[in-house]
Amino acid sequence: MKAIVLEAKDQPLALKEVPKPTLQPGEALVQIKAAALNRRDYWITVGKYAGIKYPTILGSDGAGIVTEVGSDTDKHWLNKEVIINPSNNWGDNPNFQGKDFTILGLPQDGTFAEYVKIKSEYLYQKPAHLTWEQAAAVPLAGLTAYRALFTKGQLHKGDKVLIIGVGSGTGAFALQWAAATGCQVFVTSGTGEKIEQAKKLGAAAGVSYKAQDWVQQLQQLAGGFDVIIDSAIGPEFDKVLDLCNPGARIVTFGATAGDTPSLPARKIFWKQLQILGTTMGTAEDFKAMLELLNSHQIVPVIDEVFPLADANKAIRVMGESSQFGKLVLQV
Repeated sequence: MKAIVLEAKDQPLALKEVPKPTLQPGEALVQIKAAALNRRDYWITVGKYAGIKYPTILGSDGAGIVTEVGSDTDKHWLNKEVIINPSNNWGDNPNFQGKDFTILGLPQDGTFAEYVKIKSEYLYQKPAHLTWEQAAAVPLAGLTAYRALFTKGQLHKGDKVLIIGVGSGTGAFALQWAAATGCQVFVTSGTGEKIEQAKKLGAAAGVSYKAQDWVQQLQQLAGGFDVIIDSAIGPEFDKVLDLCNPGARIVTFGATAGDTPSLPARKIFWKQLQILGTTMGTAEDFKAMLELLNSHQIVPVIDEVFPLADANKAIRVMGESSQFGKLVLQV
């Protein structure tokens, strides 16, 4: 089969012929129709991710058709159209992942290939209203944003939500999930174009985080927020506390702008704020996310689709952070 292989640090991805995976009991072979990129894939290609091994086939997100199964009990999956939950071996405690938790695409070979093997328990029926490319865009970013908003952020209809950095895949999903739930959503971005795109998805308004008075602008627009999604953090994180309503929840699953500065503790305890970390999600989170997506017929935002052979180009676009929504490979 053809696959995109990362053979060494700082080397281009290579389109190669590799053996088709062989199955163990409880596993399924999925013929990939489309696979989506995540920021994780970019960090692995530049050697800035834990546990990198070479060679490896990247890709956490994928949608396709089940062509083989390793157990008779899984025969009902044969020829079914599926999407894959890349959050594997979560563990027993729903509050945090266990020591055996992994994400598909490292260390296990991922979806940037014609076929991928996966435990059948991580297969889910492909949403009927989505194309292959749209379905492939959902799993990692959709799950991460869902858990951040609902499981950790305890989002409820009518809450006022701020999404810092709406252009990412997770940011776009957070906007769509929150808007579908009946929340008033505000966003930040580095470009006016992305803010306008966010408004078309249901955002009430947005401001540029490059403006010196971005906090004051948001206060004038919205007053304060009940849930804030911030995957950037960075040196201005202390300003986020000024945007919180009493009892607000700040949820983070990344720190692309760096670590936090010194935080004013009095604001945290007096407002009774919660600062919450999260990553990926449980099987229950994934099922609930699909229920929300299907019930509201939500369509993921795709910025650009590339042929599998152009994976290097797609990775470069991811590194530039110029996209709004997801980047997808057509297999």
